[in-house]
Amino acid sequence: MDFGFSTFALVAFVLVAAVVGIVYRGRRVRERRLRELLDLADAVQILLARASERMTAWRSVVGRLAGDLGSGAQQALDGEPLIREAKRDLLQHRLWIQSNGLRATRLELDDARAALQRAHNRLAEQLAALESAGDALTQATDAAHEAALREPASLRRATDGEGPQA
Repeated sequence: MDFGFSTFALVAFVLVAAVVGIVYRGRRVRERRLRELLDLADAVQILLARASERMTAWRSVVGRLAGDLGSGAQQALDGEPLIREAKRDLLQHRLWIQSNGLRATRLELDDARAALQRAHNRLAEQLAALESAGDALTQATDAAHEAALREPASLRRATDGEGPQA
């Protein structure tokens, strides 16, 4: 019997199996990272939708503010530069994923994920601040509106089509 060939065949088989295992594992890791990147992009998109939703809801609150305060707040909501910028960044990330995701190295995927995570964190912080400011604005306008309703009709300011009673 020739143990040399059998040993060689066994070693070759083990090496091929190890290489296949390493390639398979690397592919699974890469697919997981790509899936995480896509999930994170979806999370950013959900935050953007929520921010847009909140800004739309606050437009009615801002509409109740009188004078310069109301027009200044309305301009802040109408501009929405942060939302537009974040949507543009998200689109750039999605285009990069589409163009490079399948052939990107694990390091490139990790870098892309880190950049998208920073954008997500920044947007989440801004949304939290916006939520807090919006809640405070709602409380303030509700209180001012209630106070105005307690005034005698002859002293009321002209708001919502109501004018002073003469």
